[in-house]
Amino acid sequence: MTGAAEFDLNDPSDSVRLQAALRAGVDPSTVSVEALIERCAAEPDFFVRDMLTWALTRRPVEVVVPRLLDELTSPVPQARSQALHTLSKIGDRRAWPSVFGALLHDVDDEVARSAWRAAVALVPRGSEGALAAELVRGLGRGDGEMQRSLSRALVALGDSASPALTEAAASGSIDARAHAAATRRLIEDPDSDFAPALEEAKRLAILGQGPIPGT
Repeated sequence: MTGAAEFDLNDPSDSVRLQAALRAGVDPSTVSVEALIERCAAEPDFFVRDMLTWALTRRPVEVVVPRLLDELTSPVPQARSQALHTLSKIGDRRAWPSVFGALLHDVDDEVARSAWRAAVALVPRGSEGALAAELVRGLGRGDGEMQRSLSRALVALGDSASPALTEAAASGSIDARAHAAATRRLIEDPDSDFAPALEEAKRLAILGQGPIPGT
């Protein structure tokens, strides 16, 4: 039974792989934890990856979490990214020390984004300020969508992120200062549109018109 189901996880058809991942979640005897994690590193379809994560969340934490932590050092970016995503869904704070650190600045954008989300989900009470100070080191990185992702992570930290953002908005590159200001605006008004706020902050920073609004 297990062999057939694990074989289906590698089927050329997305729908077959999706059904195999679904069965793995409903009936854990059909697919091993190892097979699910290995497939996470190679699966090209978003919906199948999400189902693989769901299946892993239904397995014993004491079995799954150590194996996911091993994946965080994989040379395969998708393995790291998907492990971070799954750890954030499981919510076991024993993973925090492995998430807080270099992964927040991973050279692969998708890994870094997954690390930001996982860190916010796993941060222990009282460590929010330290996390914010680490996250602001990434201000100005990447395109608009990448910057929006970091801003969302900082916004999720609420007031704990304000000191780090205030400091970042007063120094650093133009992109970092503008990104900090746009993030502060999101904290103050979660319904505001990020892209226009970022462009306006960049314009003011380039013109050098003193402190950027929101700082």
